[in-house]
Amino acid sequence: MRSLTKSALAFARTALEAGERVFPPYSHPSSPHKFTQPQLFAVLALKDFFDTDYRGVVQLLSEWSDLREVLALERVPHYSTLCYAERRLLKKGASLGSCGPPSTRLAS
Repeated sequence: MRSLTKSALAFARTALEAGERVFPPYSHPSSPHKFTQPQLFAVLALKDFFDTDYRGVVQLLSEWSDLREVLALERVPHYSTLCYAERRLLKKGASLGSCGPPSTRLAS
């Protein structure tokens, strides 16, 4: 059995490598190309690693230059970018979390 790491930097490297094996660099040829899908995947994995929310992981990235360097981030993504990326990359439905305004559906 492999041991789990407690190092955020080692975890980030591993998550980025896994994302590079699974996802193409960009979701569409005409996407803005500010962040790669593997980078966004790794940031979302860090969100779970630190058990924080989108804004929390954005704050960590903005304060932690070594973490940005490991992920090759030239800038920090906006929290909404992470929310939309999570929906797209991890195929989470709107019922599991919403990035936009509250749902107008009636509760059953």
